Amino acid sequence: MSRNHASVYLLALNPTDAVSEGFLPAADRLGAAVTVLTDQPAAHRARHPGLEVLDCEVRDFRAVISRISAQGPAPDAVFTNSDHLQTQAALAADYFGLPSKDWRAALRTKDKAEMRRHLAARGADTVRSTELPAGQDPSVALAGLDLPYPCVVKPREGVASEDVVLVGDHTELVRRCREIQGRRPGAALVVEEFLPGELYTLETLGDGRVRHVLGGFHTEVSKPPYFIEERLTYVPDHPRSIRDQVLAQLDALGIGFGACHTEFVVHQGRARIVEVNYRAIGDQCDLLLAELLDIPLFEHILRTHLGEPLPDDLGARRDGAARLDYPCADRAGTLVAAPAASEVEDGGVRLTYRPLRELGERHELHGTNRDFLGVVRATGTDRERVDGAVSAFLAAQRWEIAP
Repeated sequence: MSRNHASVYLLALNPTDAVSEGFLPAADRLGAAVTVLTDQPAAHRARHPGLEVLDCEVRDFRAVISRISAQGPAPDAVFTNSDHLQTQAALAADYFGLPSKDWRAALRTKDKAEMRRHLAARGADTVRSTELPAGQDPSVALAGLDLPYPCVVKPREGVASEDVVLVGDHTELVRRCREIQGRRPGAALVVEEFLPGELYTLETLGDGRVRHVLGGFHTEVSKPPYFIEERLTYVPDHPRSIRDQVLAQLDALGIGFGACHTEFVVHQGRARIVEVNYRAIGDQCDLLLAELLDIPLFEHILRTHLGEPLPDDLGARRDGAARLDYPCADRAGTLVAAPAASEVEDGGVRLTYRPLRELGERHELHGTNRDFLGVVRATGTDRERVDGAVSAFLAAQRWEIAP
């Protein structure tokens, strides 16, 4: 099916590498015309001169539908890669009769409390948890909480390790909840049991008929109490029993259309979901995945939303090795020295470095992915060479933060 001149409305908040380097070029290769709907139009116009960008309250599905309808002919696709806008995009696409994710599945994966309730109700997995509504005093609402310590507190609809903290006792739990409420006065929180084990991801792509497993990553995180992703190593195939456990939980949630990034832990042979991001994996892992598998990943995702079926075989390479490292700030201050963007290929390894913070920028220390200074990604076919290339690059560079 030709998609020349297809009309795609892309919902976005802030500009991202996935959109700029992945989806927009893919749409151009497909011959599709993209209109960005965003509540940050100036930022997108600055990053993408010439692109049609419309101001819209994209967190409100009614505003999205109205804005698209006012533009004229019905679109061919409504799409987003934002965690925060999946439900809105699904509702808008459904309104116009377009292929889309089930808005219920999008909502229950974004709402971590609802995800836990739904998995338990379906008999897929039960994680002891409770919800702290916005504005409630945690010392009162969480009194007599029947959860083992340590446990985890996090925003109910959070993302990217933002305000996700491990707490050791009730006093610390109350203190941490109050700290997060101070930063996010309108946010509900979830308190849940800590799930031990090694952290992994599963990357999937489906069209409602077929679902492809693209592999995943082994994720290494910072020391407690935070959960900053510091290194991801590609895993071509998880053990079948582990993969099947995760897919069964995704089936229970109703996940099966488009891209999905699932984080889970494995402990004593049991796989338990930590969270589901109903979009492509971020932080440049998606760019690496497309390169590593040697498939038009972003085009496949867009074609799915344009109503085209996925091929039964994506033709993905299975001999690849890859790793990503994220140099992190360890203190607040101004970045005064850091390497520039670079790309080298040597010994069968392709290594790319991209800075994520400009020289001269001052930042506080967040204890989240916002502390990333840059991202190193490397691909090849030999795991030892890939690891060696990344380690050598990091050892040769210098990041300096002045108070």
